[in-house]
Amino acid sequence: MAAGVPRIFVSHLAGIAVFDPNGDQVGRVRDLVAMLRVGRKPPRLLGLVVELATRRLIFLPMTRVTGIESGQVVTTGVLNVRRFEQRPTERLVLGELLDRRVRLEETGEEVTVLDIAIQQLPARREWEIDRVFVRKGGKKSAFRRNKGETLTVEWSAVTGFSLEEHGQGAENLLATFEQLRPADLANVLHHLSPKRRAEVAAALDDDRLADVLEELPEDDQIEILGKLQEERAADVLEAMDPDDAADLLSELPEEDVERLLSLMQPGDAADMRRLMAYEERTAGGLMTTEPVVLRPDSTVADALARVRNADLSPALAAQVYVCRPPDETPTGKYLGTVHFQRLLRDPPYALVGSMLDDDLQPLAPDATLPVVAGFFAAYDMVAAPVVDESGSLLGVVTVDDVLDHMLPDDWRETEFHLDEGATAHDS
Repeated sequence: MAAGVPRIFVSHLAGIAVFDPNGDQVGRVRDLVAMLRVGRKPPRLLGLVVELATRRLIFLPMTRVTGIESGQVVTTGVLNVRRFEQRPTERLVLGELLDRRVRLEETGEEVTVLDIAIQQLPARREWEIDRVFVRKGGKKSAFRRNKGETLTVEWSAVTGFSLEEHGQGAENLLATFEQLRPADLANVLHHLSPKRRAEVAAALDDDRLADVLEELPEDDQIEILGKLQEERAADVLEAMDPDDAADLLSELPEEDVERLLSLMQPGDAADMRRLMAYEERTAGGLMTTEPVVLRPDSTVADALARVRNADLSPALAAQVYVCRPPDETPTGKYLGTVHFQRLLRDPPYALVGSMLDDDLQPLAPDATLPVVAGFFAAYDMVAAPVVDESGSLLGVVTVDDVLDHMLPDDWRETEFHLDEGATAHDS
């Protein structure tokens, strides 16, 4: 771990308050959810179990935690209030890992887990367990409790937690493939049996499953979504890029679409309905409704903070879109874009309204796929704004969406491999 990255013991998190960005308390931490890995790799921390004021327990992904400090957790915003349900691949840190009897790898001595430390990975919004606080001995006797020696060790210094190397369950399969990119994991799922595919999909967390669904063929998407409980299916659709979710919804029966939309957050459902109103192979049908939108009086520092968000794709982070309020799409009057490279060249206090690139005519929502593709090729674009007749920014088309719709329908079935020498690396 990099120097200066704080380590937090989970016992200090139990019961602390969870706040939204406005400073309003939304609940309290009741547990932490981790996913074990094969062998000695430290477990990845997936999120927190948060108890709302209504006593409902919900899941808060770590990707939506912006800070853990001063006895509080701060989130990125709106929480998913679907009731928390533990999946087969998940372990509750407070409820299942503490007080567990494990062995020190070096001596074979049995010890009791008293606490566990988590740490954020450098430059990423990901956390993992890295230390274990244990007590030697500690058995009760008729006259006294022997407290025993306590010590803090690396996760890899104890045995009794990790998965078996050659297990066959969905838990082991996910642990084995957790480092795969979504497209590669989608390829794995595509070649599994329907039963196995459903087991693995059910075990994936919502954000991971959403990323994988975006990379799967249409038939697989429909099959997997159809085997999920409706509330979870709606949550996964919300986690997908809006354009991909709209494409998937458009392939479902109308009654299923309406039922799923009714279970989604109103804002997300409105985005879906708006996107589904456009023809699929037009700029309106290709666009995502969640670009980085800033007002002209925002600073370069504001813009860089927004594009630094790890949840943004490289194409969406390549530039910001400057508009009059409102800031959500459809926005007020679209003024122009500012490219990431320009943001790096100007001082942090400079206003984005003073550095607009407004030379290129934005795409109209009814622009056809060949017109969109020609626009990207002619101007070397990775993302382009879509603006309606009134001048409002409706969304952004990214180059990956253009490629997805220009490639043959069966392009995912094509085998492609890098040379071994190009992928080899030192372990």
